[in-house]
Amino acid sequence: MSDHAIDLTLNGQRRAATVEARTSLADYLRLDAGCTGVHLGCEHGVCGACTVMVDGRAVRACLMLAVQADGSDVTTVEGLAAPDGTFHPVQQAMREAHGLQCGFCTPGVLMTFAALTGGEDRASEDSLVSAMSGHICRCTGYQGIRRAAKALAEGTVGSGAAVVGGGE
Repeated sequence: MSDHAIDLTLNGQRRAATVEARTSLADYLRLDAGCTGVHLGCEHGVCGACTVMVDGRAVRACLMLAVQADGSDVTTVEGLAAPDGTFHPVQQAMREAHGLQCGFCTPGVLMTFAALTGGEDRASEDSLVSAMSGHICRCTGYQGIRRAAKALAEGTVGSGAAVVGGGE
């Protein structure tokens, strides 16, 4: 198999590596870069556990080759929080709304929400809930994740409304 040099920005840090042509982005991130928050579930792009942001867009890392990320800005769940440890708004929303249980699907959901809420326009609750259809969660029943989506859409993260309002 042929090896290829890649150079990318991972969670704000420049990284150069050599990867086999067949190495998925998910395998590179987990095994070579140590980003173990990138979870592998189905390895077919269905479950969403491996979702990361590449150049600001949510992508399934199991379906993308590492060589395709050459020159890109890649963000994993490890790169969401601020350097001082302050939670990203999507992390705070999930925390406040009790939107996680075992945590296996959580990084992928966070990355999808971060991609949708990272622009100038606030994502609607409907668009965030619709994006959840690309994630399989076997623990939460999705209600906490829906409350987090509502808080993100309404801009009430940090106010306690995600828990108080319920919205089920």
